[in-house]
Amino acid sequence: MIMFINWLLEPLKYEFMQRGMIAAVLVGIVCAVVGTYVVLRGMAFFGDALAHTILPGIAIGYLVTGGSRDTLFWWALGTAIIAAWGIGAISKQAEIKEDTAIGIIFAGMFALGIALISTVRSYAVDLSHFLFGDVLGVSAQSLWIIIIFSAIVLLTIAAFYKEFLTLSFDPVLAATLRLPVNLLNNLLLGLIAVTVAVSLQTVGVALMVAMLVTPAATAYLLTQRLWIMMAFAAVLASLAGVIGLYLSYYLSIASGAAIVLTATAFFLLAFLWKRMKSL
Repeated sequence: MIMFINWLLEPLKYEFMQRGMIAAVLVGIVCAVVGTYVVLRGMAFFGDALAHTILPGIAIGYLVTGGSRDTLFWWALGTAIIAAWGIGAISKQAEIKEDTAIGIIFAGMFALGIALISTVRSYAVDLSHFLFGDVLGVSAQSLWIIIIFSAIVLLTIAAFYKEFLTLSFDPVLAATLRLPVNLLNNLLLGLIAVTVAVSLQTVGVALMVAMLVTPAATAYLLTQRLWIMMAFAAVLASLAGVIGLYLSYYLSIASGAAIVLTATAFFLLAFLWKRMKSL
């Protein structure tokens, strides 16, 4: 028992592990809650595209600031919001379907990001943590940014819970009740954009969609009530963050990948349990 406690406490001796643990839990919670709407509304491709469209913002921020990590969040946030609302605006046109609009902006923005990054000689080292995550490199300033924006996202969802619920399950009813459907849609797209920017340093661009989708999809297999789904997904995502960091520390593997693999393992267990129960 004492050995197990020492095993648990050893990584927490380091401040970077403490900050990383807090960041992983907070990002897990906000991704899970927002990801519930992503799963219910079939927006996984949108989340993946949005994660990749912030790459030009990161590259421009890197070039402008000379490589300062702490300021890149704001560039990523601005790019994510512009891309989210841009996709929403284009997909409203009858001539172009939503998935087509997403594909066009996704490919164009990602290509622009690669082009800009390729102009930086040391980009493989300097920007790789934004592609694959670097939760152990979260600074005190970055942690405060994560705390503040996670709180903003969660409080906004709590304030508009009923409206988002109606919009997600019955858009026709939402319009009949004269809810501001377009405004609510843009607000939800903005919240997803903020969540993507907040999650950037934790799991990176390449793995971000997994944290948006996997915990929420796992909870969806186990419950049909929205608030329970949100709470369960938040717990699973938090556990994935904590367990993933311990795996990263003791097995010397990338922290973002360890977190996502843990979340995927939870999903597979839930899927197998659901199949066995049905049989």
